Amino acid sequence: MRLSLLVSVSFALMAAACGSSEPAPVQPAAPPAGQEATPTAGAPVPQDAPNLANATPAFPEQTRAPEVKTNVALNVETLADGIDHPWGSALLPDGGSLLVTSKAGKLWLITPGKPKAEVTGVPRVDARDQGGLLDISVAPTFMTDRAIYFTFAEDRGGGKNGASLAKATLSADRKKLENVQVIFKQEPAWASTKHYGSNIEWDSSGNIYLTVGERSDPQPRQLAQDLNAHLGKVLRLKADGKPADGNPFLGRNDAKPEIWSWGHRNVQGAAIHPDTGKLWTIEHGPRGGDELNIPEAGKNYGWPKICYCIDYSGQPIAEGTAREGMEQPAYYWDPVIAPGDMIFYTGDLFPWKGDILASALKTKEIVRLELNGDKVVGEERILQGQGRIRDILQAPDGALYVLVDDAGKVLRVTPKT
Repeated sequence: MRLSLLVSVSFALMAAACGSSEPAPVQPAAPPAGQEATPTAGAPVPQDAPNLANATPAFPEQTRAPEVKTNVALNVETLADGIDHPWGSALLPDGGSLLVTSKAGKLWLITPGKPKAEVTGVPRVDARDQGGLLDISVAPTFMTDRAIYFTFAEDRGGGKNGASLAKATLSADRKKLENVQVIFKQEPAWASTKHYGSNIEWDSSGNIYLTVGERSDPQPRQLAQDLNAHLGKVLRLKADGKPADGNPFLGRNDAKPEIWSWGHRNVQGAAIHPDTGKLWTIEHGPRGGDELNIPEAGKNYGWPKICYCIDYSGQPIAEGTAREGMEQPAYYWDPVIAPGDMIFYTGDLFPWKGDILASALKTKEIVRLELNGDKVVGEERILQGQGRIRDILQAPDGALYVLVDDAGKVLRVTPKT
């Protein structure tokens, strides 16, 4: 569903568009000839020293896992360009067309081999700074009702705004959105232009996991630890926007019933594991502390009380890296990659079956993570030189659709033959 975190606050603003039992290990498919994985024993991906000096990971390979290399040469094709800061994408069930959001407030239909076409009917968005039209998702019921869901920064009046989730119908000719209705609003609204989160994922029961940020500033970020606020949370909703059955805080007067997990900063990427059905998320830290988590019902993931990070000013921002009652990230980065989106690769075109592919805005690449169960055991950096990669989508044939924020492009990536 989807900011470049630099050393100073001013640079961060300029760049913004900008942690039970393990399942069995994921067994990757045999790679095609000439694309065999060749691990480099022990050495992590080359990177700068950590910002949080002398931090001790909670367990081996919680950060800086060994570098692995699959040596896949990539073919990159531009499907569309001229899009003002593309943010989110969703595949339509026709074998290749996709919907792409522009942060500026436009929605585009991209069909390989054809010019991009604008889809009208998008409501007015607050596109200042990190706001705008954000994630988009095709409902599981699309074949019968043509339902589309999307998130956006919504003006709430009085200088305040917040992340909102809307539902619409894509017209039969795919030229406009019809019957647009906002079905959920993040509360409280806040006078901020940052950290909307905004990733949409569907569970097997037809419920929505929605990630919402903590709005960045020192005062609202504290609400990530407040169960009476939606800020800094992963939410779980029914398809009509109401709290989903089985949520951990249903029926409590001291908590929002939509909350699934809490103590998050700015989760812009999420994916459902194809084998376990678990939700995984990836979130931005400040200087250090980008996190990969597997959020569980009712659990607290620590922000801003704990973090493997420091503030943009260089001063401490958290009370440490661990605290009783707060969960550890499954993996973290320091220095940051500034993660946008993530997917689990399930195709056969690349030798990466079962791996996580995460878009990296600051380091301008895709970060591939090899897994053994719920543990990261290897990391690779690929697709450099294209720009700030915001979003990744797997095409039906196993190719990758990639959104490049600063270049305004939609790319199709395949192995070179």
